[in-house]
Amino acid sequence: ARFARTLAVTFRAGVPLVEALDTVAGATGSVTYGNAVKRVKEDVSVGHQLNLAMRQTGVFPNMVVQMTAIGEESGALDTMLMKIAEFYEQEVNNAVDALSSLLEPFIMVIIGVIVGGMVIGMYLPVFKLAAVM
Repeated sequence: ARFARTLAVTFRAGVPLVEALDTVAGATGSVTYGNAVKRVKEDVSVGHQLNLAMRQTGVFPNMVVQMTAIGEESGALDTMLMKIAEFYEQEVNNAVDALSSLLEPFIMVIIGVIVGGMVIGMYLPVFKLAAVM
């Protein structure tokens, strides 16, 4: 998502594609994607289409490559890149929501064990004292 959004914003701002790819390579946050973007930049600088250069790296998902191809053909590359970024951001949000809904019951059990342990720890001495008397 970061790759697509950064490339869309820089391209929309009028930065040439090769320079935009140079900027994106440092902003991906991943060594793998950074190296792939550098290879894409080299291919684009010698005249290859962006989507073909992305496909040759084997790193980018097929959907990203296809949407980039559509964006290039229609002349709306920045719009398609924004849609790619929004799609992957939504995927991350869905994954986080699913993970949090899975963790919620476990957290409740842990809190219950802690509270139960505290209750037993406070009342057990009282019961032992009552048994002695």
